[in-house]
Amino acid sequence: MNDKEALNSLRNKHQLLLDEVGKVIVGQQQVVKEVTMAVLAGGHCLLVGVPGLAKTLLVNTVAEALGLSFNRIQFTPDLMPSDITGSEILNDQRKFEFIKGPLFANIILADEINRTPPKTQAALLEAMQEKSVTVNGQTYDLQTPFFVLATQNPIEQEGTYPLPEAQLDRFMFNTWVDYPTFEEELNVVKLTTGESSVEVNPVLTGDEILEYQKLIRRMPISDNVLNYAVNLASKTRPGREKATEEVNKYVSWGAGPRASQFLVVGAKVHAALAGKYSPDIEDVQAVALPILRHRIVPNYKAEADGITIEKLISNLI
Repeated sequence: MNDKEALNSLRNKHQLLLDEVGKVIVGQQQVVKEVTMAVLAGGHCLLVGVPGLAKTLLVNTVAEALGLSFNRIQFTPDLMPSDITGSEILNDQRKFEFIKGPLFANIILADEINRTPPKTQAALLEAMQEKSVTVNGQTYDLQTPFFVLATQNPIEQEGTYPLPEAQLDRFMFNTWVDYPTFEEELNVVKLTTGESSVEVNPVLTGDEILEYQKLIRRMPISDNVLNYAVNLASKTRPGREKATEEVNKYVSWGAGPRASQFLVVGAKVHAALAGKYSPDIEDVQAVALPILRHRIVPNYKAEADGITIEKLISNLI
């Protein structure tokens, strides 16, 4: 199968994936799309929304539809790094043996990731970037494909620990999960207050996902689109030559080079799912908000003038 046929196959598989997830998740099409795009791009996704919006159910359903191993880690203030990565114990032969933690799975749901101290949050840093875990000087490779899909509650800040910028930067997308519409909520209540149950069928294998990730990377991209993506990330950095007057006024810190990389890879995925064989500027613009949202730090002037990050990004594109 050539790359053109493989891209057509990818679109068909993606539609099947959306159909399977849609059996359980009502509405939230943009959220589901961004999660599946992150998977196809080989990135991680942070889902931000108030409680009760089925963030955990969404991740669980996506894992079922992808046919991948799945572990859920409930982040709490007393969680230790070894509770995530695993630890060494003395076995019957009086030798130290490494017992793998829940991090050793294809999809990790880091539920309420901001409820645990930075020491435990940092246990994910190596896993998210290098896809490996180091314990007592020994490095263990994680299963591939590997994704961290984390959830975060934006309103309850009591007893929470904000994610450090270095960790936020490792998430490809920051996806906002909003309230459902009245009709969607009506359907949710109908589906969840009766006796009916739904079976989700796997439509992709781990090997297929890895092949599709390689396919996305092979997609050609023109120099002007590449320049646009890098230029867009550069515009968010105050005090630099590309920064706009608004950015210099309202932004403390802008997006780093990883944002440029994700803009290009995200544009490729968006183009592939839209039936294109090469991304254009519109594809970069389509993924700019979830990629840049958590990489721009507004200053006190922005808050005082009611300037949101979303408005800043919208003005840049």
